[in-house]
Amino acid sequence: MNGGSATAPAVPRLRGGDDGKGRTAVIGRVRGWRRGWHERSKLARIDLYTRVTFYSVIWCFAASWGLLPLIGALRQGSAATVLGAAFLVVNVAQCVLGCRNLAPAIDHYRGTAPFPPRRLRAPAALQAVSTGLLVAVAAVDGVAGRDLVLLVLDLPMAFALPYAMLVPVRTYLLRAAAYGAAVVALLAAVGVPAGLLFGAVVALVVTTLLVLVSTRPSVWSLSVMWQAEEARDMQARLAVAEERLRFGRDMHDVLGRNLSVIALKSELAAELARRGSPDAVDQMVEVQRIARTSQQEVREVVRGYREADLAAEFAGARGVLEAAGIACTVVGDGAESARLPAPAQSALGWVVREAATNVLRHGDPRRCTIRLAVREDRATLVVENDGADSRTAPGAGDTAAGTGSGLAGLRERLAVLDGSLTAGPEAGGLFRLTATVPIPPGASPHLRAARPAALEER
Repeated sequence: MNGGSATAPAVPRLRGGDDGKGRTAVIGRVRGWRRGWHERSKLARIDLYTRVTFYSVIWCFAASWGLLPLIGALRQGSAATVLGAAFLVVNVAQCVLGCRNLAPAIDHYRGTAPFPPRRLRAPAALQAVSTGLLVAVAAVDGVAGRDLVLLVLDLPMAFALPYAMLVPVRTYLLRAAAYGAAVVALLAAVGVPAGLLFGAVVALVVTTLLVLVSTRPSVWSLSVMWQAEEARDMQARLAVAEERLRFGRDMHDVLGRNLSVIALKSELAAELARRGSPDAVDQMVEVQRIARTSQQEVREVVRGYREADLAAEFAGARGVLEAAGIACTVVGDGAESARLPAPAQSALGWVVREAATNVLRHGDPRRCTIRLAVREDRATLVVENDGADSRTAPGAGDTAAGTGSGLAGLRERLAVLDGSLTAGPEAGGLFRLTATVPIPPGASPHLRAARPAALEER
């Protein structure tokens, strides 16, 4: 008695615990479904909604037009009952296979994965069996009147829904017509009246067209939306890649000249220090200043606000080259540069910076000339230096091999403005770099004001 009283309360507790765990599991599963739905993108939700709609159509037809007409077969004898039950079982199996083939069929239509032909063997066999069972049910008068028409309406649905996405429209219509003709012929052979045969024809036509207009336009819309989504993703990746290239180009342009100047002045300071000259301190102070400037410019590049100022680049190039013992002459650094619109000034400013850097790196020039000519429709910048042959000319590696990043980066900058850049050795040991930038009409008020004055002088 004591043992029974001790164990009796344990059973309800276990059941209550199992019920609590079951409810917790169900709630957790529902929350997981809800979380998964909200984590999907809008396009993924549309895709899922379309697929679920296809599944629902298959099962709704099977539960309504495929099941309800067979209830009458229960009252028509054992043969009709057995045939009706067999038709129902085959129809359910066909629906299961149809739902399994929907996702591969959609992927096949979108071109993301081919549909394995072997997956159609079992559905085709079931379709033949279900057709034979339907004809047998009609032969024993298991269904009569409109119930037979409803069964015909459901007959091809589960097989045709995925199949309509696997073949061209013309092939689908031709094969559907051949199948419909065979079904009508078999029904006529077992003595189905002409009125019901006409209803069967109408049912097959309705099902064929319903499947066609519900599947292909929906999947086509999905395909277009996924292609647009993929195009947006590709555009985003290209934008990231372009930004990386821009950042690398800016870093090269910003640090290239400054590092060259730092190396040059460091060598000069070391030489002066060996000679015991106090000017070595001044050179190192200048190196420190340039290093700090480079640090600030790198910060500006990272922030994305770095723009080259043409007048400042003219002054910087002159100062750097003259500090290296190269006579530098700048023509057009005043009023000419001020007449240019801001994008042209920025692009040509980078050209001046890169050209000065290359003059320091290559050859042994004694003089360098920078000329800016601004006309009404274009601006031309020429950087020319002597003492450089085709092997040591600034940018020669870029021109000959096409692998350098300096001039390639400049060409990319100028290409944005429809500009051009040429560089190469000239006669007499000269190397000339020419950059041209078109000026859009009305881009600068200074240019519009300069035109009448020029005409008056003529």
